[in-house]
Amino acid sequence: MQPKAIHLNGKPLGSGRFPVICAPLVGRTREQLLAEAARVAAKKPDLLEWRVDYFQGIADTAAVVELAARIEEVAGGMPLLFTRRSSREGGEKIALSEEQVVDLYRAVCETGQVDLVDFEMGNDAAQVRQVREFSRASGVQLVLSFHDFQQTPALEFLNQRYAQAQSLGADVAKVAVMPRTMDDVLTLLTATLQSSRSLDIPLIGMAMGGPGAISRLCGWAFGSALTFAVGDSASAPGQLPIEDLEAGLAVLRKAFGPNP
Repeated sequence: MQPKAIHLNGKPLGSGRFPVICAPLVGRTREQLLAEAARVAAKKPDLLEWRVDYFQGIADTAAVVELAARIEEVAGGMPLLFTRRSSREGGEKIALSEEQVVDLYRAVCETGQVDLVDFEMGNDAAQVRQVREFSRASGVQLVLSFHDFQQTPALEFLNQRYAQAQSLGADVAKVAVMPRTMDDVLTLLTATLQSSRSLDIPLIGMAMGGPGAISRLCGWAFGSALTFAVGDSASAPGQLPIEDLEAGLAVLRKAFGPNP
């Protein structure tokens, strides 16, 4: 199954090669983040994700905006995904209200320092609409996401989450779950395959933890456009080092040929 490509500025991310590889940045200070960004960018992922919920200065909007620009600079212009992951979906606890988080997203989008933002579709519906409106106005791609760090919901539920993201105006839909068995991994891959056939937007689907690692390697064959890999530090359980992921992908790509 050929995934639908994520586009930035009219061009497919990763030059149309699947999957796009995204590496997270989780530094807690400005100095740590910039050093991390330089090290990770040297490993040549297609995209960096700044997990801003790890950043100690998250409450200082001006500092966040300035740092987003510096990250892209030290990374040589590599595209940047901006993410505040909520604690209920596996992120760090922060001293900001949800209204303040939305204001932070607005500031980051309006300055044009990021290429994509990830916002959880389980947030307040009015806030999801707000983020959709100002990200679109700023030309920033919106990833609407759902994470379950405890279990893998049923197939129908996962297909509904993918469809919900599209109905809410997402440019990309993301679903991540925690498998307890290999059947759970198969459920996630099946939902991604089915939804990639029925929806119009690119999808990101993954199972986390050790058993879920297979989804990070072969999810693209089931319609997932992007996978996450460790450049320096992981942001979720089961992420593989970029070098290991690339080696595994090379084997699969050779076996599949140009049209999986």
